[in-house]
Amino acid sequence: MRISTAQFYESSAANYQKNFANVVKSSEEASSLVRVNTAADDPVGASRLLQLGQQASMLDQFSTNMTTIKGTLGQTEAVMTSIGNVLQRAKELALGAGNAGFTDADRQANASELGEIEEQLLSLMNSKDENGKYIFAGSKGDVAPFSRNTDGTYSYNGDQVTLDLPIGDNQSMASNSTGWDVFQQAINTNRTSATLTSPAVDDGRVALSNGQVASDVTYSAKFRSGEPYTVEFLSSTQLKITDALGNDVTSEASQNGVFNSNNAATQTVSFRGVDLNLNINLKAGDSADPDAAIAGHSFTLAAKPDSFNTSRSPGNPSSALVTGASVTNSADYHASFPGGGAVLKFTSATDFELYAAPVTADSTPVSTGTMAGTTATASGVSFTVAGTPGAGDQFSVAVNTHQTQNVLDTVSQLKMALSTPTNNNPIAIQKMNAAVTAGIGNLASGIDQLATGVSSVGGRGASLVTQTDINQSLVLANTQTQGAIRDSDPAEVMTRLTLQQTMLQASQLAFSKIAQLGLFNKV
Repeated sequence: MRISTAQFYESSAANYQKNFANVVKSSEEASSLVRVNTAADDPVGASRLLQLGQQASMLDQFSTNMTTIKGTLGQTEAVMTSIGNVLQRAKELALGAGNAGFTDADRQANASELGEIEEQLLSLMNSKDENGKYIFAGSKGDVAPFSRNTDGTYSYNGDQVTLDLPIGDNQSMASNSTGWDVFQQAINTNRTSATLTSPAVDDGRVALSNGQVASDVTYSAKFRSGEPYTVEFLSSTQLKITDALGNDVTSEASQNGVFNSNNAATQTVSFRGVDLNLNINLKAGDSADPDAAIAGHSFTLAAKPDSFNTSRSPGNPSSALVTGASVTNSADYHASFPGGGAVLKFTSATDFELYAAPVTADSTPVSTGTMAGTTATASGVSFTVAGTPGAGDQFSVAVNTHQTQNVLDTVSQLKMALSTPTNNNPIAIQKMNAAVTAGIGNLASGIDQLATGVSSVGGRGASLVTQTDINQSLVLANTQTQGAIRDSDPAEVMTRLTLQQTMLQASQLAFSKIAQLGLFNKV
């Protein structure tokens, strides 16, 4: 077989270039100890490295998210701890105010300190994080979560949305605690009302306090099903309780409705999970026939009716205000009024629509109507309007069911009760004592609710520690797997490089020797 000179040179050059390229590549690999630089180096390995790189990026993001959550939880726990200390001091003041030796001046001194506590609580509950966002406002970080209304009550302006961040595969964690969960859901122990129905004019002989819920389970299971109740005094030692259907349920009251008007210790009536404080105040001349003086007094006992707080939207075209709201049709109210709050929107000076809050582009009204005079009635609730509404006017409506109570309202109510002088009046003292008892109960409930929030923060912190360990293990495994695929074995690389260099030298020597066999070298 004959080989032309051109073929010989082309074959030798190609072989040399191949060996030279191999040496260069192996030299680079020996220098960097990286085996896979492009997909051509190892298509399967490159694909696997791409997947592992994506996982590494996600693990880095998880680590960043966990750092963010850890910082937020730390600040939240610190604020909650401060609030807990403040509430504990408020409870101490309430307990002290119940001291029989306290004078009006002593109680007013406690009320003054409670006023400072109220302001301190409002400031703490409106705390911001390092980014200037309110930590208890849910997803509304730019809105102060708690505000004082014109009547002295407080409203929650945030939402119930938690800001969840992924911390692992298919696992997310809330970075915040909403004010709704931590402060708004404290059980209100003072949520029943006793109203005198007879005599028409209060003669001061019988005082019956609003009920204090002692057993929430019994209250929910029994009390609510029979209200409203009628509490009728048959004598100075016996009362009778009938439910809404007229059934005599006195047997469910403590001591079967028997009390001792001369012994304050026996003037507490427990009925279906509710404790009622009774005060019999006989007047001069009643001692001859105390039964006749007390018989005929009666009260209506029921859960406090829902109340409403309304506020106008800042962008309303008119200056009209909603000055009051009350339930006028119980059936319509329970059937259709939005439980989570509503928005009353006027489409003209007289026509209006009621929406469930918040209103979105696809919201549909739950009720519509036309004003009758100054009253707009929607879903069983009548709103009193001052001024002439304009088309586009909106009013936010918050519903207070009295089943729960904000700790700010509890402190405010307790402050007001201790600020009011009793002047040693037995009835005023009884009302004050009932308010103190309710305040102590609601403060305890608020502290329990706060403790639940702190526990939630602690639980998430413990989960972060566990997840951190898991993620670090994944990072280590990811790094090792990437190294196994991408990195070179130094011994193998050096052995291969030596072989390739030898082959390169051999190809050079072979080219030199064979080139001397040409015809021209023989002439």
